[in-house]
Amino acid sequence: MKQVLVVGLGGDIGTYAFQRAAHERFGWESIVLGPRVTTFGRHSTLARWIIEPDVFTADTLLRRLDEIAAAHPDHELVLFTNLDFHVRLLAEHRDRLDPRWLLPLPDLGMFDRVSSKVAFATACDEVGIRTPLTVAVGFTGDDAPAGSVAPAEALARLREARLEYPVIGKPADSADWFEVDFPGKQKIHHFTSEAEIEEVLAQLEARAYPSEFLLQEFVPGNETHMRSLTAFRDSAGEVTLVAGGQVLLEEHTPGTLGIPAAILTHVDEEAFDAAARLLDRTGYYGFANFDYKVSSRTGESVFFEVNPRIGRNNFYVTAAGVNVAEMVARDLLPEALGDAPASPRTPTDQVLYSVVPYRFLLRYLLDPELKARVVAAKRRHGVLHPLRYRGDASLKRRLWVRALDYRLVRKYREHYPRPTESGF
Repeated sequence: MKQVLVVGLGGDIGTYAFQRAAHERFGWESIVLGPRVTTFGRHSTLARWIIEPDVFTADTLLRRLDEIAAAHPDHELVLFTNLDFHVRLLAEHRDRLDPRWLLPLPDLGMFDRVSSKVAFATACDEVGIRTPLTVAVGFTGDDAPAGSVAPAEALARLREARLEYPVIGKPADSADWFEVDFPGKQKIHHFTSEAEIEEVLAQLEARAYPSEFLLQEFVPGNETHMRSLTAFRDSAGEVTLVAGGQVLLEEHTPGTLGIPAAILTHVDEEAFDAAARLLDRTGYYGFANFDYKVSSRTGESVFFEVNPRIGRNNFYVTAAGVNVAEMVARDLLPEALGDAPASPRTPTDQVLYSVVPYRFLLRYLLDPELKARVVAAKRRHGVLHPLRYRGDASLKRRLWVRALDYRLVRKYREHYPRPTESGF
């Protein structure tokens, strides 16, 4: 078989985790194409970096990918990203890519059908999946997306629904959110009053924000009620991977709020079946990362969104027993597997994934039963951290990753110094 080159765009921790999985399972080479060496790639020997400050412009990105393909004429080429902006950019210009590039990513039509949280809620309704009460706000008058309402009407609907605060505010389209900037912008807003909502809506209206901003019911329960679910549906239309876990702690800085920092893997058959139904109904292809929450009041699962990519925290899947790079190989490069038996569709081992130091994490677990399960998982397998890889463990690298632990602890002490019942 030919050598395989995995090219990751951007270089976030999710891209590192996928390239680690590809190296650990197959020994595949990796390149990262990005504007700078990121925090997660510092002192790493796992991938060679190509620095391109203009990597977010289509013409520059395509030119750089052509250069990489030309420099590797005898390689199989896998192109990978964990950034919505790049997923959409590649989908828009797929016809301009060298046909040798293999992309485990959805096409443009599918991206638009699932990445919009409004379209996602409609698709969920069709297959019987519960989503939160949501008001979609538009800012471009008569040209606003169908189904959205003007800011004044949105506020009136919230009053009519008598939603309790906090009310969640989030973009319907992550790619558009990436490009807008205003004072106080957060990844996810937790509004405690109508005045706070009015301020953000005014900022978006002044910028003629092109897609919807969602005002959403808060499902009760702290962050340990959140769940992460990762799936892969292959080119033959088969869901070959469904994995998930209970979130133990989320990140709390404004730019990363809501991203899981620690997960205890588990099997949730009802949620897994629901996700597979949705992927089958929409004809999805590639990796998908779902966020849902188990209500502390009713115990029901409420799905929030699906990201059309593998997700920043995908290492929990590999750590639990199903290598994510193997899912791509089985679909696009089956000769890489030889006679190896197929991996299970769902990893069943319970492991502790965490980018937070273990003893610090325990301080945030208020439920004694949950804490006991975390301690038991740690005793069985240790703490699984995506950046701690024996295949990339120079002294400089190990010291750098340890330093990142301390930086993360400082951020928690600044933004979320002690656990609360609400997670705020």
